[in-house]
Amino acid sequence: MSINATLFVQMIVFAILVWFTMKFVWPPLANALDERSQKIAHGLAAAEHAKIELAHAHKEVELKLAATRSESTALIADAERRAQHLIDEAKTRAAEEAAKIVAAARADAEQESIKAREALRAQVAVLAVKGAEQILRKEVNAGVHADLLARLQTEL
Repeated sequence: MSINATLFVQMIVFAILVWFTMKFVWPPLANALDERSQKIAHGLAAAEHAKIELAHAHKEVELKLAATRSESTALIADAERRAQHLIDEAKTRAAEEAAKIVAAARADAEQESIKAREALRAQVAVLAVKGAEQILRKEVNAGVHADLLARLQTEL
């Protein structure tokens, strides 16, 4: 065999190998590579989509937190206003009750003062009669001098 025949046979064997590889080996490899690239592309797209959804979820959470914070702040402020209103009402009622108690105490004191004055007038009248008896050295009859004693009592 000469070198030309060997080269020609090797070329034919190489051509058969290339044809066999192109026909039976290359398509499954190309399909596997295509599927793998598609899976990677889908994975990357899903990851990007997940990032976007995560960002939206974070924004929604922040908005809800802000809304909840403002709502809770409003509720706390409302509760504080109600508490202050109740305290003010209680103070007003207490002041009114205190005013009533003070007025009742003043009225009682005034009545006691009037009673004490009347009792003092009666005692002064008795003492005045006794003093007059001693000055005149005779008995003063209360029944006879009732008009005089009544006038004396009113003057005191």
